[in-house]
Amino acid sequence: MAKITADTLIADCLEINPNAAEILMAAGMHCFGCALAHGETVSEAVSAHGRDLEELLAKLNEGIE
Repeated sequence: MAKITADTLIADCLEINPNAAEILMAAGMHCFGCALAHGETVSEAVSAHGRDLEELLAKLNEGIE
């Protein structure tokens, strides 16, 4: 299975990790419901929301193979 990176689109995160929506919501990021999610990367979303990129990537990749 694919790995989620800083350059992965938010919309693709939802396909790669079925728990991505829950993880993003827990981080205060509701990007998956935004129209921009189809063109916004994890890095861009993290930057816009002031979150730690490496921490979020670790959570998004947890449990996927």
